[in-house]
Amino acid sequence: MGSKYTKRYSEEYKRDAIALVNSSGRTVTEVARELGVSPESLRNWVRREQADRGEGTPGELTSAEREELEQLRRQNREQQQTIEILKKATAFFVKESDR
Repeated sequence: MGSKYTKRYSEEYKRDAIALVNSSGRTVTEVARELGVSPESLRNWVRREQADRGEGTPGELTSAEREELEQLRRQNREQQQTIEILKKATAFFVKESDR
């Protein structure tokens, strides 16, 4: 099982690690071991970078699309909460007007 704390790497560090994978001809696992990074993390960084360049698998989202999706989901959640509040307020006022 993984650590309770997740390491955070800067975007510059990720770019450098991806460039090392692309230019060295070594496997992701070898480069990850050398850098002390999880092979899964490095593999995900490489995949995301390929998707951003349009070289990912069909249907894979780019970083911009992923950010937009997160934003839209957040907006949707907030709107659903607003709708629930308005439904409750409407029910309250209907009940009060019947008195």
